[in-house]
Amino acid sequence: MESGEAFIKTIEWDMMDKKKFFPLSMLSSFSVRCALFPLTVIKTQLQVQYKNDVYKGMIDAGVKIYRHEGVPGLYRGFWISSVQIVSGVFYISTYEGVRHLLNQYGANQRTKSLVAGGAASLVGQTIIVPFDVISQHAMVLGMGGGAAGGLKGGSCNPLGIDFERSSRMRITMDIVREVMRRDGFKGFYRGYVASLMAYVPNSAMWWAFYHLYQDELLKVCPPWVSHLLVQCVAGSLGGFTTTVITNPLDIVRARLQVQRLDSMQVAFRELWHEEHFHMFFKGLTARLVQSAAFSFSIILGYETIKRVSVNEQYRHLIKW
Repeated sequence: MESGEAFIKTIEWDMMDKKKFFPLSMLSSFSVRCALFPLTVIKTQLQVQYKNDVYKGMIDAGVKIYRHEGVPGLYRGFWISSVQIVSGVFYISTYEGVRHLLNQYGANQRTKSLVAGGAASLVGQTIIVPFDVISQHAMVLGMGGGAAGGLKGGSCNPLGIDFERSSRMRITMDIVREVMRRDGFKGFYRGYVASLMAYVPNSAMWWAFYHLYQDELLKVCPPWVSHLLVQCVAGSLGGFTTTVITNPLDIVRARLQVQRLDSMQVAFRELWHEEHFHMFFKGLTARLVQSAAFSFSIILGYETIKRVSVNEQYRHLIKW
């Protein structure tokens, strides 16, 4: 389309061919998670360690994990975590569906994004938390080369899993059995409330900030600048903003799930006792890098797929 010509800023749910959108969306989500999963492992190990007993920071953690275990160490818990692709379909369907519903009531762009983002995270977390619990236990096994001091009280293996000579599939099954034996089915939802408190506001704010930054960037960027590039930058900025705001809640969620603490209150109290104001920055660098890369990549895939899937009657109004 011609530079400066009016175009559709946001491709809505009813403008797309769902038969194209869903399979392409799942493929994009899997590719992004596969590429960025090592950052998730590093972030999780940084969050649950006691002060800086094992790793001094993100780069130090990455180097030590790679030296001790090689590439497989950076993909601990990947296959069980990849179930997030399924939750991702429910997440994006809920997001777009709620936006479409609110659109019928005349809600503005930012309200639609805020409410839909929160609702989508509620659905997604309900599906993914059990798999998150299992994958995070797998991520921290043998943390720091098997040093008992990896976490306070040597709790990097609170389930007592024999991981030295076991295959990854066997380790996963052992974790599932041990969680079920100790806590029953509710053990797979350990940290569920903390997950909702961390991720529902995160998701709601991320989508709201994404559209806010997109609108503001479009005001200052020349007409010839790629709209897709503007959206990717807006996604990264939204990721940065929400990560800084919600970082302590994410640490509490990780500790509840891995260290088997009794409540959020206990987790906050222990975290404050160990870190004081450093709790707001613990693992933050890894989270910021992960969030910026993840947000940029997800928006790149998501908005590209929406453009590919858009119905023919809207194609002339789409700007790349």
